Amino acid sequence: MASGFGFTLHATDGAARTGVIHTTRGEIRTPAFMPVGTAATVKAMLPDSVRATGADILLGNTYHLMLRPTAERIARLGGLHRFMNWERPILTDSGGFQVMSLASLRKLTEEGVRFSSHIDGSKHMLTPERSMEIQKLLGSDIVMCFDECPALPATEDEVAKSMRLSMRWAQRSRDAFGDRPGHALFGIMQGGVTRELREESAKALTAIGFDGYAVGGLAVGEGQEAMFDVLNYAPGFLPQDKPRYLMGVGKPDDIVGAVERGIDMMDCVLPSRSGRTGQAWTHRGQVNIKNARHQDDPRPLDESCGCPACRNYSRAYLHHVNRAQEIIASMLLTWHNLHYYQELMQGLRDAIAGGRLSAFVAEFHAKRAEGDIEPL
Repeated sequence: MASGFGFTLHATDGAARTGVIHTTRGEIRTPAFMPVGTAATVKAMLPDSVRATGADILLGNTYHLMLRPTAERIARLGGLHRFMNWERPILTDSGGFQVMSLASLRKLTEEGVRFSSHIDGSKHMLTPERSMEIQKLLGSDIVMCFDECPALPATEDEVAKSMRLSMRWAQRSRDAFGDRPGHALFGIMQGGVTRELREESAKALTAIGFDGYAVGGLAVGEGQEAMFDVLNYAPGFLPQDKPRYLMGVGKPDDIVGAVERGIDMMDCVLPSRSGRTGQAWTHRGQVNIKNARHQDDPRPLDESCGCPACRNYSRAYLHHVNRAQEIIASMLLTWHNLHYYQELMQGLRDAIAGGRLSAFVAEFHAKRAEGDIEPL
């Protein structure tokens, strides 16, 4: 296991947990939400601004960075942290999901995946060994093993075959990763929505041995109810003393439900993507700032929020700059969304530590049920 990396569990409330992941680049408070910096940037945000929202760690994308500007170029320029001016921890995904969802002419074999770039059509081969090499060149603090993620719906036989291939790739990833002090490697559980396959996958990963474990293969079309059904049992198959990471999730109510079920880490493009399309996440639910009812509203976007967008600007201004397609609209709404997500995580951490998670969750849902504030 990685030296310089560890997980301390501070408190539990039901299945929910709060603690700290220790890395050589700083501590990560859990439950943690990781903003996504796909191409070495969280879109519309400066790194210092992302940190100001409360983020302890960012996610970088192996697939996108290997294509442009290439991992080799980033390594020559001092690694991903220096390249993007983020000195705190970075987790990189393995590239497996993007190969499935973005690449064309995809051919899957035991060796890996051969595909054509969605950018320029160039041909590439991604294997467990190559994924580990790319993530090493990037200098990731937390590396994800290479896996295959089938889109749902899929037959149980298809899911089982894919999961067992991913477990073989997990062993190859572990072997290729080697001994890298200060860097951690996470395994990824697969198995779709079948309990027996999830348990089989967890046993295989635990036998290999990883620094942390992800629940993969969810948020790929199965719906929230099915996802929560899996999360009611899947985290319990994983070691209690290691971080648990739910990949690609999600909406605020997805996050709250996942934390209730024992998840420690999450990531999603949603808060930043929503910010660029005029959507804001608030304590009372989602707000579409493009709606005409905001054009004369002098009130802040969220009266209980302390982010720069809510402190310094009105709904009327945010409506105006969004309709005018000014860059500041994406900047302010993304900052607000990331601030809201990090404030939600802090609220969850405090509630778990205080043994009052049920009350926190009830209040969370009650506020969202009230809806947005009434127009003036």
